[in-house]
Amino acid sequence: MKSLFAILLILAAATMTACNNSADTKKDTVTKSKADSLLDEVDDGHAVAMGKMGRLDRTQKEVARLIDSVGKLPVKARDAAAPYKAKLETLLEELKTADVNMTQWMESFNMDSALNNTEERIKYLTTEKIKVSKVKDAVLNSLQKADSVLKAKF
Repeated sequence: MKSLFAILLILAAATMTACNNSADTKKDTVTKSKADSLLDEVDDGHAVAMGKMGRLDRTQKEVARLIDSVGKLPVKARDAAAPYKAKLETLLEELKTADVNMTQWMESFNMDSALNNTEERIKYLTTEKIKVSKVKDAVLNSLQKADSVLKAKF
């Protein structure tokens, strides 16, 4: 009889403890889910931009080669190609900026930031989502512009 009473007492205590924490647990789960979702979105933006970094590097080299080639043309042809060369130089700067911005973002991003403070983690990841989105857009836009400039005839 005493063992049955002890079992019921332990079971009742466990039930009350579980019931009292359910609201906190649900709130914490929703908050953690928000942080996890933000981290996934940041990672997705990073993955898109990172997937283009090889192409970005190759494009920078190609644009630099073309600028050098224009510089080696005879004077008359070089003068005729001056507007195209100016576009290439502007493009090269945009490509380099996108590359530098990606590197700087990756070096400053802290995946483990505020792990013990969910609200701070959500704020941090929200800010990082905006940053990585800008970096991703810069990479994609500079490559899109490169496609247009490199296909143009001068």
